[in-house]
Amino acid sequence: MVSRTGSARRKTRSKYKKNIRQKGKLSLTKYLQSFKPDEKVCLKAEPAYQKGMYFRRFHGQIGIIKRKKGACYEVLIKDGNKPKTLIVHPIHLQRWK
Repeated sequence: MVSRTGSARRKTRSKYKKNIRQKGKLSLTKYLQSFKPDEKVCLKAEPAYQKGMYFRRFHGQIGIIKRKKGACYEVLIKDGNKPKTLIVHPIHLQRWK
């Protein structure tokens, strides 16, 4: 068996980087935002808050809210042709128009 190389945030230095003007305290409105089922969202990670973060491959993808699960949401995305369900905290989600 080969041991696992790196962690879940490996190779994300530029991917999760925030603009210099956006750094600082987290926005409570983003933290407490709510979504309805079948609403489209964009996966945009908040690097200062690691709980409820998805895998780096799905960064920037568009998904559909399935349901609320505790404080998080189940988001349905397509990875290639395969549908996948992610459990994501609302601070990492952004409404898609």
